[in-house]
Amino acid sequence: MQIPQETPSWRQMLAAFGRIGLVSFGGPAAQISVMHRELVERRRWMQEEGFLGALSFCMLLPGPEAMQLATYAGWRLRGIAGGLLAGMLFVAPGALVVALLALAYVEWGTLPEVQAAFLGIKALVVVLVCQALWRLSQKALTGRAQRLWAMGAFVALFAFALPFPLLILAAGAWGLLQPASASNPPAPAPAQGPGARRSLLVALAWGLAWLAPLLALHLAGQTFLFELGAFFARLAVLSFGGAYALLAWMAQVTVETHGWLSPGQMIDALGLAETTPGPLILVTQFVAMVAGALRQGPGLGLAAGVLTLWVTFLPCFLFIFTFAPHVERLLGQPRLRAALAAITAAVVGVIASLALWFALHVLFALIGSLGPLPLPQLSSFQPIPALLILAAAGLLIGLRRGLLESLAVMAGLGLATQMLAL
Repeated sequence: MQIPQETPSWRQMLAAFGRIGLVSFGGPAAQISVMHRELVERRRWMQEEGFLGALSFCMLLPGPEAMQLATYAGWRLRGIAGGLLAGMLFVAPGALVVALLALAYVEWGTLPEVQAAFLGIKALVVVLVCQALWRLSQKALTGRAQRLWAMGAFVALFAFALPFPLLILAAGAWGLLQPASASNPPAPAPAQGPGARRSLLVALAWGLAWLAPLLALHLAGQTFLFELGAFFARLAVLSFGGAYALLAWMAQVTVETHGWLSPGQMIDALGLAETTPGPLILVTQFVAMVAGALRQGPGLGLAAGVLTLWVTFLPCFLFIFTFAPHVERLLGQPRLRAALAAITAAVVGVIASLALWFALHVLFALIGSLGPLPLPQLSSFQPIPALLILAAAGLLIGLRRGLLESLAVMAGLGLATQMLAL
């Protein structure tokens, strides 16, 4: 374990990871940059090599890699208690803000002014997802096989609505079957870590804690909360590629399968999640709270939000505390690296499907279908959202404005379109 020259005090840990949680806007790339600046450059609690190795390890795991990186850093500094503190501080500020936004959305989200502001945010979301697609494709699609996986995943999800987990499992299995090559050689064997029995006991304890609320809900006959929690629990352990990659699957289940939210509400959910600190996967909390509150009032909404936070983020602690002692040995396996490369390539196709899904629902008022394939009605094209998307692209790409500034400007432009229409 990489230990700093002087173990930081709990007050220092609270200050450092509290600051990381409060300023972690803009998705995992921005969040990882904040952690690097705080932990490597400013406080020198981690060395560059150790930080990058930790990031590579977290990319191998399902779930929000930025939160897992924060948890891993806390674990290396102060053990399990440090990991718990770092992980909870990373999520808590955003979770509180999302809870307030979800309750406000249910109460006032249908007001014309609020809807107009959200129109500007939706336009910004389209550009944000496209940016994520471009950045990831530059790193992931390095060969013919990766490009084929990306195209195949896009067609399978968008045109045939195949389950997202099936695509991830297929890509990972293909990568595991690839032999080691000169470009992907086995790494030297690291020192022996903790025994398998101890790791198994840690995984079992955290796994029981993770699933206990679902068992209680099932026994109590709480069908809605059980189905909601079971879905987000599956999503949490199959969330390779970050929150952007999950949104297409989340939309497929929450909008089309269960009807918990409308397509417009699902897009609003991502737009609001972009305004908060913490991992973007907090969008799951917003979706759950809105679905619960619309069903049976704010009480059920709060219960759904707490349940979703539990089943979504507890696996992060499970994975980190179980596998962190074995990081060096795991990263030395060439087949695991090949599996990650194939999964990442498939995720590019999933994000492309999400970007097109979002764009169609923003640009067209009416979306039909040909089987599972969504087909917009061309006569329902909406020019104002198209202009707002161009404005968002100008802010983010042309002028290189920050996310918070762009959100404020786009919400204002959306509201201005409402005022001009009066």
